[in-house]
This record gives sequence, C-alpha cells and structure tokens, in this order.
Amino acid sequence: MIYAYYYETTLGKVGISANQEAIVGFGVVADREMTTENLKETPLIKKAAKQLEEYLAGKRKDFDLPLEPIGTEFQKKVWQALCDIPYGETRSYKEVAIAVGNPKASRAVGMANNRNPLGIVIPCHRVIGANGAMVGYAGGLGVKSQLLELERENM
Repeated sequence: MIYAYYYETTLGKVGISANQEAIVGFGVVADREMTTENLKETPLIKKAAKQLEEYLAGKRKDFDLPLEPIGTEFQKKVWQALCDIPYGETRSYKEVAIAVGNPKASRAVGMANNRNPLGIVIPCHRVIGANGAMVGYAGGLGVKSQLLELERENM
C-alpha cells in the first residue's frame, strides 16, 4: 500500500508518498493534486519530512532515504545522473544527455526530468538550459530558483 502525507514548507505544500520500503513520490503539489486516500504519516514519511526540513534550513546537502522511483530504464538512468550533480551546481540538459551516453537526447532528458517522481530528492532543479536560463520545473520556476539559491547560499 502507498501512503501520502503533506507538509507546509517555505516552498509551498510538499507531498511525500511511500510504500512499506521506500519513498515513491516527493515534490511540491497544488491543492488540486492532493489526495486524502491513504493519508498517513508513516515513520518513513516522517524521516523524509525531517530530512526535507534540514535541507531547507541549509543543514543537509544529501538525502539518505530508500528511493523507488517508477519509470523507464532511460528515465532511471537520467535520474541517477541527476543525483550525481553536486549540491549547489547545475548542468545543462545536453551535459546530462552526454552523462547518460546519448549526446543527442537533450529533449528526452527534459522529458525524464518532467516525469521525475522524486523532485528535490532527485535534484532535477539542478538542470538548466544551455544558455543558463531557468527552464522547465514541475514545481514551477519560482521553486526552482528558490532551491538553486538555497544551495548557492549553503555551499
């Protein structure tokens, strides 16, 4: 069974969902995206919320949680490459495409970013346009800017 719980943060409302073993969903949500079905703050969800609180306070740079993102093999490769981007740094979509062994897959990398079920924890906010522009973030560009600024301030 998958449980979900929601927290008010400086980014807005963040939803965290988990099965018995791992976090399966994490990110900023709009009220219309919230569910009341299986609403429960499990010990694992509490642990994730505590780590999020530490991250947002600038006291944590890496999350230490069991993760189980659901996606295609290509998406999982991209998400792993995102986890390899150091705290406070950014990469372009093309740089991520090169990192996963497919230099012409910038657009596919963008789509994998868009489908990332574990935003913040799998740091898709660290991927920017080739010209340095803030582009595409499921939580909104304002949240992406906040996350990048937070990391720059706490390097």
